[in-house]
Amino acid sequence: MYQERRTSSSQWVPLRGFRYHVRTWGSPVHGTPALVLAHGWMDVAASWQFVVDALSDAFVKDRFIIAPDWRGYGLTEGPPTDCYWLPDYLGDLDALMDILSPDQAFDLVGHSMGGNVVMHYAGCRPERIRRLINLEGFGMPATRPSQAPTRMTQWLNEIKALKNGESDLRPYPDAQGVAARLMKTNKRLTPDKANWLAQHWAAPDAEGQWRILGDPAHKVINPYLGRVEEIIELYKSITAPTLFIEAADDSLSGWWKGRFSLAEFHERIQSVPKLEKALVPDAGHMLHHDQPAVLAELMASFLQN
Repeated sequence: MYQERRTSSSQWVPLRGFRYHVRTWGSPVHGTPALVLAHGWMDVAASWQFVVDALSDAFVKDRFIIAPDWRGYGLTEGPPTDCYWLPDYLGDLDALMDILSPDQAFDLVGHSMGGNVVMHYAGCRPERIRRLINLEGFGMPATRPSQAPTRMTQWLNEIKALKNGESDLRPYPDAQGVAARLMKTNKRLTPDKANWLAQHWAAPDAEGQWRILGDPAHKVINPYLGRVEEIIELYKSITAPTLFIEAADDSLSGWWKGRFSLAEFHERIQSVPKLEKALVPDAGHMLHHDQPAVLAELMASFLQN
């Protein structure tokens, strides 16, 4: 089993009508920006543990590190719903930081879906962000208005399937089964890390079956089409120095099967006014699991400047 170098504390923060679970490392330090870590789709805040452990003592000494479980993930319960909306994550982050860092700009890091959230938030609240890091938060393919009827129909079908229990996530007999599933998805994930993650990524139910700590409603498609033009305007509004970190493996092209390419994303992100880029070798989309030491060094170097 992976041995934590730095142990997190749990806080439950009341906001927007329900309780948010937040993992924290360290304590608030006056004059030093908090570091907020936003996890991705079907992930949990504990997923950042390997990167936090890899950060240097000098960097961590004066840092308050905050990693929330997004609504409907990990230990954060979400309001009753049959689908989730990206703007709600922005609202949750805004409310959370009004509580945890009300008077000071903070550093913001997001992975995958979390990377999309932090880019949008930084475009909406540019004055709140000191420095911004996006880890493989690519966004969505461009859409056409003609796709609207099919998209809305798909949404209706998926919420009906969810109601009928057809979208329930598969249970596992034990934590070892969860770990095996994690390693099947990510070939680079080592058994010690997989076994540690399994304890935080899932939990046993009343019958002893291990279930993923993610609401199945997260898998329901959003009924509305995203507009690239709107995303670019948000990117243009970001004032914080921004670092985009990409894994050497091209997970984007594989996921979207040619409907969205790295070249297309790179063209979009050039809209960010103060942009730097970095590449993590020998890593896939879960680069915070694959190369936590390399990632920690890149993050610390950028955030300490």
